[in-house]
Amino acid sequence: MLHPLTQTPTWHTASAQGPRLVNADAVGAYADPATQQVVFALADGVGDDQFAARAARLAAAAAVRTPAAEGPIAALLAAQRALRADPTAGDCVLVVALPFAEGYRIGWVGDVRAYAWTGSTLRQLTKDHTLAEYFRDRGEEVVPRMEHIVTTSVRTAEATAFGRAEVHGAAGLLLTSDGVHKNLSPAAMAELLRHPANAAQSLVDSALAAGGTDNATAMLVEDAPFSDLTTEAIPTAA
Repeated sequence: MLHPLTQTPTWHTASAQGPRLVNADAVGAYADPATQQVVFALADGVGDDQFAARAARLAAAAAVRTPAAEGPIAALLAAQRALRADPTAGDCVLVVALPFAEGYRIGWVGDVRAYAWTGSTLRQLTKDHTLAEYFRDRGEEVVPRMEHIVTTSVRTAEATAFGRAEVHGAAGLLLTSDGVHKNLSPAAMAELLRHPANAAQSLVDSALAAGGTDNATAMLVEDAPFSDLTTEAIPTAA
């Protein structure tokens, strides 16, 4: 079984601008020279301009340079410092995955997502920080436009608002921007993942073919299929 501390995983990424003016999504992966642990990140800029695109690139780059042992909150805070230090950067949402002895630690802010993939089952690990989720949690009615309104972001969030989860086992991971997962059902995504050689590109292409009007980005981290998967979700503020 592939162990994230001792073997380097394989990963694939794909991204498309779609009908937007710019592609404001970004991905990052960095292997620590000392430990060979690889940290992964996917960011989605808030808006459709170069400021949003720069924010996503800065956030992803800063997050993946965080040592895995420091954990996902440290990675998100590093991204936040990078944005706040650069007056030419806008804002973004971000998901990070850092390996540890038993699997991966996940951190996120906004409506980017991480999923665990077993080879047959796709399990969502994150919970969107959107107006829709805020009202769902309170038993209130939700309208479609609320799905696209984030309640927090990299630049604005307090550390207590970051989401956290853990995947135990040698987890295969999928990170996506909302241009993918808000246009494809979990079943459709799982079917595409059964063909891993081109799964990331297929997810992006299928999301746009389904009528997507946003940037679409996917990162698939391929580890060995894992059994006895458990996840630990840590509640945070919306």
